[in-house]
Amino acid sequence: MSRLVLFAIDLVAVTLLVFGLYFPRHRRRDLVVAYLGVNVGVLAVAGSLSSSSVGAGLGLGLFGVLSIIRLRSTELDQHEVAYYFSALALGILGPLSGGPFWIGPSLMALILVVMYVGDHPRLLRGYQRQVMVLDSAIVDRTALIGHLERVLGARVHSATVERIDLVNETTVVEVRYSHAHAPVRVFR
Repeated sequence: MSRLVLFAIDLVAVTLLVFGLYFPRHRRRDLVVAYLGVNVGVLAVAGSLSSSSVGAGLGLGLFGVLSIIRLRSTELDQHEVAYYFSALALGILGPLSGGPFWIGPSLMALILVVMYVGDHPRLLRGYQRQVMVLDSAIVDRTALIGHLERVLGARVHSATVERIDLVNETTVVEVRYSHAHAPVRVFR
C-alpha cells in the first residue's frame, strides 16, 4: 500500500481523535491546534526519515525531546497528555509501514478505541477529584475526612493536604471522592 494512503488514514484518525473525541468532550480550543500540529509534524518528519539514510530513531528522539519541553511549558491535565501522545503515536504510525498493510491502520484504530473508552464521560463518572479551600484549619486527618464527607455528601477515597494556614484559618486539600449513590457500573 502506498505511503499516501497511510498518510490519508493518519489524517482521518487524528481528525477523529481531535474533533470526534477530544474537542466535544473537553472544549479546549488551544489544544486542538497542538494535537493537529504535533500529529502532522511527526507524520511529515517520520515520513521523510523513513526513506532517508538518517535513522528514524534520531528523528523520533528529537520529537520526544520537543514534546517533553512543550508539555512542561504549560499545565496540562492527565487526559490532555494522553491525547497529546495519541496524536504523536498516530503521526508515527502513518509513514512507518514495516509489515503488512493492516498493522498500521489497526494500531491507529486501537489508539482511537482506547481513547474513546478511557476518556468516555460515563466511565467511572461517580468518581471525582477537586481541590478545595476550607474556611477552617483542620490538622486532624480523621476530622478532615469527616468534614469533607459532610460537605461533599460523598465518600472520600483520598485527601491530600496541600496547605494549612493557621493564621487565616484555611486548609487547601486535594480530594478524590465518589458519591454514595453513584452506581458502580462502568457504562450506562
